[in-house]
Amino acid sequence: MTDHGEHVLEAQLGGLLREVRRQASCEAGPDVRRMLDWLHQETGVHAAVVAQDAGTVEASTAAFPQELLSELAGLLARLCGGQLAAAATQARGLHVRCEALGPHGPRPALVVVAASQPTAQTVALTSHTGSVLALLRRAEAGQETRRVYDDKARQLRFAVLHGLLAGGPLLARRMTTGVVPPLLDADRLRIHLLRCPSADRDRIAQAHQDPSGYHGSALIVHCPVFKEHLICLIAEDDEPVRARDGCSDGPARGLGETLRRLVRDNPRYALGISGVQPLHATAEAYSQAAHALAGARTTAGRVAFHQGQTSLTGLLPAQPALAWARAFLRPLDAAPKTSADITRLATSMPRSGVARLLGLSRNTVTAHLRRAQQALGQDLADVRCRAAVHLALALVGSGSGPEPDGPHVPPALEDLLSTEVAAAWAQTVLRPLQPRHRRTLQAWIDANADAQQTAHCMGISRNTVRAHLRTAEAALGLDLLTTGTGTHHVVHALHIAAARATQAG
Repeated sequence: MTDHGEHVLEAQLGGLLREVRRQASCEAGPDVRRMLDWLHQETGVHAAVVAQDAGTVEASTAAFPQELLSELAGLLARLCGGQLAAAATQARGLHVRCEALGPHGPRPALVVVAASQPTAQTVALTSHTGSVLALLRRAEAGQETRRVYDDKARQLRFAVLHGLLAGGPLLARRMTTGVVPPLLDADRLRIHLLRCPSADRDRIAQAHQDPSGYHGSALIVHCPVFKEHLICLIAEDDEPVRARDGCSDGPARGLGETLRRLVRDNPRYALGISGVQPLHATAEAYSQAAHALAGARTTAGRVAFHQGQTSLTGLLPAQPALAWARAFLRPLDAAPKTSADITRLATSMPRSGVARLLGLSRNTVTAHLRRAQQALGQDLADVRCRAAVHLALALVGSGSGPEPDGPHVPPALEDLLSTEVAAAWAQTVLRPLQPRHRRTLQAWIDANADAQQTAHCMGISRNTVRAHLRTAEAALGLDLLTTGTGTHHVVHALHIAAARATQAG
């Protein structure tokens, strides 16, 4: 090759490098056709990339003679199969050069044809282009492998979370294969529920992911129901958490501090933080974090800790309440277990969320709920009925003990809610509300949690109704509009307060 040819080749390689940089900066993968067209513009040859089956053209320049490939079938089979690395031949009066793309078969091949014997410069540039194509393809394969790994790791983390929510640490351990997440060796945890744009979730989770697919002593899980939620389980044994007065129990560090810094720096973020819970109470921790997040959205710093409201289930007289709950839910035993499980989920999230969580259609979820409500004799589309079912499920889930001996008539729910303890609880729940927000909340419940109907009944706009509800969420520390679990508390509190007012009157 002459000095002039070497200078030309050097300039061409510079152009090849610029094209590589351009393609490497794109997320769409290598643009093979663009690379082949570039080679044609620089050398005049026509080129094609033949797939590893040695018969399919993946990409080619516009004028590449594809009918030529039938005569090259044997040669291409050897190239793609790994027996040859490169070969030059002639066919139909054309000069043909083939190079394998990759070190091991099966692999694709680059086929270049020209009307005349290619110069050494053209051969060199063709070889460099083939090497670049091979590297770009390997990079794409590596990225795809990484994507698959991240998907599987994300699925495994969700399985661990689901195990903790459904059955506790032992079930969660059974969900894992190989390395068990360190979180499951902790005694206690907090859940930090981060609300952020859905596009940011992968970036945040991957920034803290370790080689095992976990996050050290924490676990970050994409919420499958609410696309803007990132569920962060942090072992309390290792993570000092900032107290509600702004002080911390040690140096600010760890994932919890990172999440709070993200919220501070991003106005679209909000964070709800649960109280400390044992691992077997992960479901309670999630509920607390969801309630805290509802309040965080309207606070100045957009970070809120669970306010520690006492649950109604813990205040009702234990044995009578459990007897009522068991009797109330007993007809559900006749329904399919799947219907009962879906009913439990549907009291804590919208039906569309249940469908996404379980990978079912909304029609299938509706059909299961129809069976459950027929068995119970309850209209699960009614907010008050759902509150009663939710309370019964919570009591059965937290209660224990054998069925009472002998004939026994369980109390009515109305009797359970008419105690002084229940009245004091309702007063505590509702005390933070301003009168106008309480009126809106009562009208919203009366309208079966329909904001549009509430607006019509009150003579105000739907946006005003939702603004009042958001303010009520922050004041109560309860989630009313996302998962809706706080609505059950409000239903019972308003009912108890109204019954007491009637008795007093």
